[in-house]
Amino acid sequence: MILLEVIKSLSNQTRLNILEWLKEPFAHFPAEELADYSPDLGVCVSDIAKKAGMSVPTVSVYLKTMSTANILISTRKDQWTYYKRNEESIQELARHIKNNL
Repeated sequence: MILLEVIKSLSNQTRLNILEWLKEPFAHFPAEELADYSPDLGVCVSDIAKKAGMSVPTVSVYLKTMSTANILISTRKDQWTYYKRNEESIQELARHIKNNL
């Protein structure tokens, strides 16, 4: 984990919201958008963009940044890209903050 890269990837309120939404998708996304939800895949970019009230290209950049920092995991299925939290990396971040900062 590169701490600065992770912190930069979360330095935006929308990105923090996305991380929160993906923690409990059924609490934050309408059931019809999660009809085909799989914990192995995550939530579709278009559903995240709709929830954020932003364009798909803008949200895609946010998600890619978070994925590059290893906070999210992306999975491509056909023409759709899905994102889920990387819980292992998030726990590593929490431990690092607790123990070192």
